[in-house]
Amino acid sequence: MSTKEYNDCVRTHADAIFRFLLKNTANRADAEDLMQLTFEKLWKKKDVVAAEKARSYAFSIAHHSMIDMIRRKKFVRAYENVPERAGGEFIEQFESRDLVHQCLHVLSPIQKSVLMMRDYEGYSYDEIAEMAELSLSQVKVYIFRARKKLRAEITRVSQAV
Repeated sequence: MSTKEYNDCVRTHADAIFRFLLKNTANRADAEDLMQLTFEKLWKKKDVVAAEKARSYAFSIAHHSMIDMIRRKKFVRAYENVPERAGGEFIEQFESRDLVHQCLHVLSPIQKSVLMMRDYEGYSYDEIAEMAELSLSQVKVYIFRARKKLRAEITRVSQAV
């Protein structure tokens, strides 16, 4: 990958990687650090990585770095605050979103990560398997179990309110 292709990759994929990291770490500083680490590692491997594989390689680096950080910090928390005042459907949308974010803490780091890649970032199962270095069946199982666990937690929290 040339320097120009590397720069194009950063411009094109930095926002998606940052969103992914921010959703999973719930900490802006950690997400920024992990993103910088991701692109630093990608830069060091730019001569080995093909330009067409740069996106998945960058997400793989981000995913593995994030998992390492979570393991080091044992950091699994819920996510962002939702605005308190809004109108109609807007409130319902954000209340549902907030409920989901509150319940994400029940998922293991790997479940949360693959679920975020699939449902928030829109990656295919094959892409997730490649990025997370898991088999396709493992990815499907993690996502299925994550959704099931998340659904149960949302139900539990909703009934408690």
